[in-house]
Amino acid sequence: MKLIVKVFPEITIKSRPVRKHFIRQLAKNIRTVMRDLDPQLAVSGAWDNLEVQTDQREPKVLREMIERLACTPGIGQFLEVHEYPLGDFDDIVEKCKQHYADQLPGKMFVVRCKRAGKHEFTSIEVERYVGSQLRQQCDAGGISLKQPEVVVRMEIRDQRLFVVHKQHEGLGGYPLGTVEHCLVLMSGGFDSTVAAYQMMRRGLVSHFCFFNLGGRAHELGVMEVAHYLWDKYGRSQRVLFISVPFEEVVGEILGKVDNSHMGVILKRMMLRAATDIAERLKIDALVTGEAISQVSSQTLPNLAVIDAATEKLVVRPLIAAHKQDIIDTAYEIGTAEFAKHMPEYCGVISVNPTTKAKRDRVEYEERQFDMAVLERALERARLVAIDRVIDELGEDVQVEEVVEALPGHIILDIRHPDAAEDEPLELPGIEVQALPFFALNSKFKQLDDTRQYLLYCDKGVMSRLHAHHLLSEGHANVRVYRPA
Repeated sequence: MKLIVKVFPEITIKSRPVRKHFIRQLAKNIRTVMRDLDPQLAVSGAWDNLEVQTDQREPKVLREMIERLACTPGIGQFLEVHEYPLGDFDDIVEKCKQHYADQLPGKMFVVRCKRAGKHEFTSIEVERYVGSQLRQQCDAGGISLKQPEVVVRMEIRDQRLFVVHKQHEGLGGYPLGTVEHCLVLMSGGFDSTVAAYQMMRRGLVSHFCFFNLGGRAHELGVMEVAHYLWDKYGRSQRVLFISVPFEEVVGEILGKVDNSHMGVILKRMMLRAATDIAERLKIDALVTGEAISQVSSQTLPNLAVIDAATEKLVVRPLIAAHKQDIIDTAYEIGTAEFAKHMPEYCGVISVNPTTKAKRDRVEYEERQFDMAVLERALERARLVAIDRVIDELGEDVQVEEVVEALPGHIILDIRHPDAAEDEPLELPGIEVQALPFFALNSKFKQLDDTRQYLLYCDKGVMSRLHAHHLLSEGHANVRVYRPA
């Protein structure tokens, strides 16, 4: 398979050195995200597009390559093409017939040709000749420039002809690694996941910072969605997942701070902690999913007071977004199901929260807070590479595993729906139910507690983690299915 990758249009208006830097980084990123699928993948080109060539033939591998390219920041679109040496006009007609002849009978069509290099003909001349011949030789219904049913696309580059087989839309944005790093404050809900995606799409290498307000299930859920975001949109770069235990901070706020100011002060403590972590990692900006007036702490006066807790730039990509638009984007990028099933946690809930916090009043309330509590939370913060976060979390988890399911057992396939659909788990005489890991914690209590359930995933890590959590919640009818 050969692909021509077109860069995001904004890249083409950059200065020559910047444009070359962006293209080189994009080529490097493509090789990185494809390495496990094809170590010999060839990526060439350095100016207006990239050519990607693979010798892989397995349909499943090729589909995965297409999906990864579609989720790689910096790509405007990419084309599946067939490459030939450039011949005369009649040869071009024959090459186009090989790929479009069966699509044209009775259809209105148009020929589109893009050309680069020096030739004795124009693109329009190619389009007219090829269109005329295809109409006569393929029994086409006619030519329509404005509303064609079929578009015959080709590109001519110097002495090479590319007949376009299929076009795919890319993610757009800038290649990861061409812009700075940022630290995203992640709660795992709709807002923070979409904010992280927006920053990654714009080319910023995004590290994830989670403040655990008191829940193992919540931490696991945020780890899962952060790993998903990285794996789908940012796997060309190594990033960190930072988990900060904030239970004691919450307890200090509940015990020392006036009720109406609890939410604002919690946000300020989070920014202080995130600033400390960002300083250690030499990161210049913090990112949150806040939108104006979505909740009481997000009014303009409150946000101004919250931001005063740090000298770091606080970026809010969703600041003027409507909630429904955020939710729609979450569905598009695949984080909505995570957010919908994110475990509940007990945070700081004010009865009558202020919407017009004053800085002097907030600073007075904070003087009642023992800052040693915040320092202890930072000392206990865990920094883990995002590609290892799930594996490391499951290394010390011991749960009973079975290698063979027996009649009466129910296997819960907790893999992501895409994986379950690509390779369905089918066992003769054994009931298999699909229950994705992100819905497991909320849905398991609805199942028949008289039955025995075996959790299944590809590597066994996610199934062990979730089985361990369910056991700790008092569900004794859970084990892990690990076939030999």
